[in-house]
This record gives sequence, structure tokens and C-alpha cells, in this order.
Amino acid sequence: MAQIYQYHLFFCTHNRDDGSANCGEHGAQSLRDYAKKRVKELKIKKVRVNNAGCLNRCKLGPMLVIYPEGTWYHYETREDIDEIIDSHLLQGKIVERLQR
Repeated sequence: MAQIYQYHLFFCTHNRDDGSANCGEHGAQSLRDYAKKRVKELKIKKVRVNNAGCLNRCKLGPMLVIYPEGTWYHYETREDIDEIIDSHLLQGKIVERLQR
């Protein structure tokens, strides 16, 4: 079977009502939406950007994980997302300063 995606990005967009740490409280959904838009604008093929439920790393949040490598990133801004897209998706290089 042919590989469908080269990279699959999962963004934790989980929100909690109990006051405990969660990625959703840090704008995770809007930054995930931005990442999806940028991937489409740049016409990067074989990349899928998805929402994920809790990835169980909320205290480090907001978090995303990229498969197939299983590389975890903490991000806070659109610039962080741009750097992940440019370095990891386009150049195949891990962004060490954002890796968790």
C-alpha cells in the first residue's frame, strides 16, 4: 500500500472545564487552523493537519506531534508554526528550540 501522507500533524486542541492546564486555553485551535491554512497556501503535498483530543502533555502545552517520526513540539505563535512548517515539513529538519 502506498504511503498516503509524508507527515501527519496532530494538534492538541483539548479544553478542560476543571481549571487544570490544557492546550485549548493557549489558542491551540486558532494556531492549528493557521497551520492548516499555511500548508494549503504553500501547496505542500502529502501533509495532513488534524485536531487531536488530549495528548496528555497539557502542562507543556500547547503541543503538537508530527508522525511518522513522533516529534513533539511546543509552540506559542504563528512564527513558531511557520518555523515548524519551513524547517520540519519543507526541509526535513527538526526545530530543536521548540522540541519537547
